[in-house]
Amino acid sequence: MSEIRLCDLSKKYVGPGGEHAAVAGLNLTIASGEFVTLLGPSGCGKTTTLRLIAGYLVPDTGEIRVADRTLSSPQSVVPPEARGMGMVFQNYAVWPHKTVFENVVFGLRLRKVSKSTARERVAAVLELVNLAGLESRYPSELSGGQQQRVALARSLVVEPAVLLLDEPLSNLDAKLRERMRVELKMLQRRTGITFIYVTHDQSEALALSDHIAVMHEGRLQQYGTPHEVYRDPANRIVADFMGLVNLIPARLAEVIGTSATFESGPLRVTMPLPGGMLVGDRADLAIRPESIHLAASSAALPDAFAARVEEQTYLGNLNEYVLSAGATHLRVQADAQAYFPVGSDVFARIDARQCRAFASTDTSTP
Repeated sequence: MSEIRLCDLSKKYVGPGGEHAAVAGLNLTIASGEFVTLLGPSGCGKTTTLRLIAGYLVPDTGEIRVADRTLSSPQSVVPPEARGMGMVFQNYAVWPHKTVFENVVFGLRLRKVSKSTARERVAAVLELVNLAGLESRYPSELSGGQQQRVALARSLVVEPAVLLLDEPLSNLDAKLRERMRVELKMLQRRTGITFIYVTHDQSEALALSDHIAVMHEGRLQQYGTPHEVYRDPANRIVADFMGLVNLIPARLAEVIGTSATFESGPLRVTMPLPGGMLVGDRADLAIRPESIHLAASSAALPDAFAARVEEQTYLGNLNEYVLSAGATHLRVQADAQAYFPVGSDVFARIDARQCRAFASTDTSTP
C-alpha cells in the first residue's frame, strides 16, 4: 500500500459538557511499511484517529488518502472491509466458543477462499505468530499472550496492507508485555506490513516505533523518530510526556554568540541559544535524570555544583536519587555501582547537550 495521508483531519463529539474536539486539524503522512505509533495520554485523540483511519468514524473535516484514492471525507467513507486493513483490539475480541483455527479462518470464509487455500494460509500465519500446533484449542485454554497472538493471526491471515493496533498489550502482565513487544516488532519486519499502533506507554512507543506521533488534546505535537522525540522534544508538552524529566524554572542570564547560559539557583547550564529568546527571559529547562552525573568530590567533575541526597531508591540496574540544590530539587538516575547514601553531600554536573529550554509563561522568579 502507498503512504497514508491524513489531511486537516478533525472529529468532534457532543456530550453533556458540550462540544469536544477529539481530533483537531491533524496532518500526518505515514510511509508504507513503517511501524508508526500514535502516543499520548487518555483523551488525546489517538484512538479516535485510529478509528478514523479504520473507517469506523466519519471525519467532520479533512480527508484520509492513499495514493490518489480518498478513503474518508465528510461526504463519503470507504467501509472498513474494503480498505485492505486489519484491526487488533485491546480486548482481543476472540470468540470463546470457537477454536484457534475457527477464529483465524473466519475472515477467509467470509471472503469465500477455498478450504485448501484457507488451511494453508491459517497454518502459515499460526507458524508466523508461534501458535502452530494449537489449532484445536479454545481461548479459555490459552494464556493472555496466546490469545493476543490469535487476534494478530486473525488480522494477518487476510493479508492486509495495514494493521491497526489499539493498545493490544495493555491487558498483559509486565514481563509478557515486554516479550510481546519484541515479537510484534519482529513480526512487522518479517511481513513488511504498515503497523499503526496506539498506546499511552512511552517505553512501548520508544521500543517499537520507526516514527512516533505525540498527541495532546486532539493535536499533533511532534512527529519523529524515537530518538528525536526523546532527545529533541518540540515543546514542553512532549518533553514532559516522553519519559522522566526535570522541568526547572530558570532565567536566560547570558548570551555569547550562539550560546546561552541559563541560571536557576546554583545551576548554570550553557546550551545553543533557543530561537526568539533574549537575556532576562524566563524558561523551563528540561533535564533528563540520566543526563546528571554525580561524584563525591568536585575534582572528579569540573564545573559541578554542590547538592545533597534527599532520597535514594535502588532499581536493580540503576540508583535513582532526589537531590536538593538550594531550593531546586532534581531527580537523577545513576549507575547502580555508584552509591550515595541519603544525607550525603555530592557534586553534580548537567550534560547540557541533552537539555532543552522552553519559553516559560510563569512570571515568578526561579
